[in-house]
Amino acid sequence: MRRFYIATEEEIKRGETTDVYFERTRMILKAKGMDKVRVVAEITSSKLPNEWEWGVLCGIEEEAKLLEGYPVNVYAMPEGTIFRPHSYNGVKVPVLVIEGPYFSFAHLETAILGLICQASGVATAAARIKRAAKFKPVYAFGIRRMHPAIAPMLDRAAYIGGFDGVSGVLGAKLMGIKPVGTMPHALIILFENQVKAWRAFDEVIPKEVPRIALVDTFYDEKIEALMAAEALKEKLNAVRLDTPGSRRGDFTEIVREVRWELDLRGYRHVKIFVSGGLNENTVRKLSEAGADAFGVGTSVSNAPTIDFAMDIVEVEGKPVAKRGKMAGRKQVWRCHECFIDIVLPANAEKPRCPKCNGEMSEMLKPLIINGEIVAELPSATEIRNYVLEQLRKLSE
Repeated sequence: MRRFYIATEEEIKRGETTDVYFERTRMILKAKGMDKVRVVAEITSSKLPNEWEWGVLCGIEEEAKLLEGYPVNVYAMPEGTIFRPHSYNGVKVPVLVIEGPYFSFAHLETAILGLICQASGVATAAARIKRAAKFKPVYAFGIRRMHPAIAPMLDRAAYIGGFDGVSGVLGAKLMGIKPVGTMPHALIILFENQVKAWRAFDEVIPKEVPRIALVDTFYDEKIEALMAAEALKEKLNAVRLDTPGSRRGDFTEIVREVRWELDLRGYRHVKIFVSGGLNENTVRKLSEAGADAFGVGTSVSNAPTIDFAMDIVEVEGKPVAKRGKMAGRKQVWRCHECFIDIVLPANAEKPRCPKCNGEMSEMLKPLIINGEIVAELPSATEIRNYVLEQLRKLSE
């Protein structure tokens, strides 16, 4: 008997997390001798949540691992690609295409969508916050608000979206990076004295861990910040303000006040790290007020999902699709100078950019051929660098 209500990797791989109507569809196809009918199916989004103009594609490595071994060909945008729902010429942009007998992968559709819908939402929220922070350090602190079974996925998506680190131990381990964090209020409360707690942290924790003192447990933030600076002096890297909403008032003014008082006393080297209920808007304001780094939780870990849908657009080589969808296999072409996409039939000639007349490149690239992964699967750090490169260009 399992202890937690979670699916195993094997159950997901076998398609046991499917919606029941896909199982019934497979039964019908088998009974009617249609289990060999080949299709082309594409994944698109009609619109993004919160009036987002663009999204960050995340979860492609897991798609590859899910579909590996099945008799399909898969073409996808590289993981971390910033995409818009509609192309420059008004066509919905496919981010992933599957070709093969529909019977062979119908029961995987639920998992296929689930792997990218949530991860892409988290990665997009992270990228937007990273940009709102003016590319200052941002860290993922949100896994405590979500089911622990998906903590590593949430951390990976936030990191890929541009965050500089994650607090989760397992998530960091799976990505090959070190987890980051400061100290909890519990530590200070147990010592019943801020200075004793900060000094204990300094005495026990390895020197490579930055000394970031939590400064809002018992007294005013300004007072505790100065106490921490006096206690640890040049060893203090930053103070963290995690002020509860009931005491917060104008958080930007608190940040400005703490910065002023630290500078006035010669502690210009001490950074200000803020956390606690932050989102894209508050991060932007706090960055402008002088905050140096951010710990962001629920607004990223609980980011709205991107509503991708999978639709058949070709059956046995014949273009066919439900209403509202454009039939036929397609290719996405991108101008990396203008950052626009054109969607054309797969057999169309390579276009020129309609804005600058420059070169355009194919975005849907082979991921799986005949069930075998053929694409390089970059590390999370490599994908993150790709996202940041695009994000800076988008910001320009």
